[in-house]
Amino acid sequence: MTDDTAHERRALAGRLADAGVLTTPTLRGAVESVPRELFLKPGVFLPADGGWQPVPWATADEATRTQIAYREESLTTQLDGHLTADKVDGLVKGSPTSSSTTPVTVVSMIEELGLEDGHAVLEIGTGTGYSAALMCHRLGEDNVTTIEVDPCVAARADAALETAGFSTWTVTGDGLLGNPRRAPYDRVIATCAVRRIPYAWVRQTKPGGIILTTVGGTWNYGTGLAKVTVNEDGTAEGRIIGRSSFMQARSQAPELVSGDLSARVAYADSERATKVAPSLLTEWMPAFVAQLAAPRAQFTRARDTDGTALMYVFDPERESFAHFIAQGDVWKSVRQGGPVPLWDNIEQALMAWQEAGSPDISAVQLRVTDNSHTYWIEGHPALRWQHDLA
Repeated sequence: MTDDTAHERRALAGRLADAGVLTTPTLRGAVESVPRELFLKPGVFLPADGGWQPVPWATADEATRTQIAYREESLTTQLDGHLTADKVDGLVKGSPTSSSTTPVTVVSMIEELGLEDGHAVLEIGTGTGYSAALMCHRLGEDNVTTIEVDPCVAARADAALETAGFSTWTVTGDGLLGNPRRAPYDRVIATCAVRRIPYAWVRQTKPGGIILTTVGGTWNYGTGLAKVTVNEDGTAEGRIIGRSSFMQARSQAPELVSGDLSARVAYADSERATKVAPSLLTEWMPAFVAQLAAPRAQFTRARDTDGTALMYVFDPERESFAHFIAQGDVWKSVRQGGPVPLWDNIEQALMAWQEAGSPDISAVQLRVTDNSHTYWIEGHPALRWQHDLA
């Protein structure tokens, strides 16, 4: 490893400690030792003018690389499943598909695992490999298995881990299946969002072991960080411990509803006034509740040719929709079509949530079995949702 950024690493650890995020001396030692810049090759994309400005690592000077690497923010390292910063020149468009998550999130999640000497950890979503390196430093390289679905991303992460001095178990494959070859694990941590916790993770975790992952629907917000403990009977139980936002697992990422939206909602079965403002769907906790009530739903916003705001909820699998009608700045009514009354279900859940005093996401508890997920808020029978895995 290089000592060129030793000062920056110590400063980062100090800031994380001052913020109350970094509390364990052994993990602080990892943050102070592992150079984040090693895990950003071949470069990053920085947001600029509605697009992305590539910063190739090979041509950027050391001061630029250091300044970028030790920002306390997530850094995009891949667009559209294939594009890296060394392959383009100038401003580009695209959707992020791999990144180096902000150190605040990385460190806080590792702290939440409560790692102890000898623990075996499975990480779902290697990404750049930085979080795997921190855990290798803490536990030893042989106790960390990390799995990445994208072979190119996996190869770059493996090379970076080797450069950093860690010959760990880097696996290319579908992380939703876990990695039974090295099971059982004491801890499972996912750096992607999943619609539900795969039972394969539960099956591959020791009783008393912890699974930490972001759960929710297919929206890019309104998701929660679930922490569950595996029981002797093969179930897992815990709660949502806070807000969390990660890219969706590749195999679960939805195909975005596109095309002529007016054609998709042309034939409605009903139209009525809304009982709660659909604008609630733009807020984090109501969005989480909405996805519990309609787990296959996608929320879409757009603008008409005259600038009028448009808002929809779609369930492509069940060929159902809710289309909200605005008068000026006020959402007045909803048109629904298809076999599933999407807004009826979501609206009922939102009203029950409001009647319960609008509890925070951390009030949500979770139980996982081999055939279902059950979410609930204690003391409120109307705020209970069971999602069967079939």
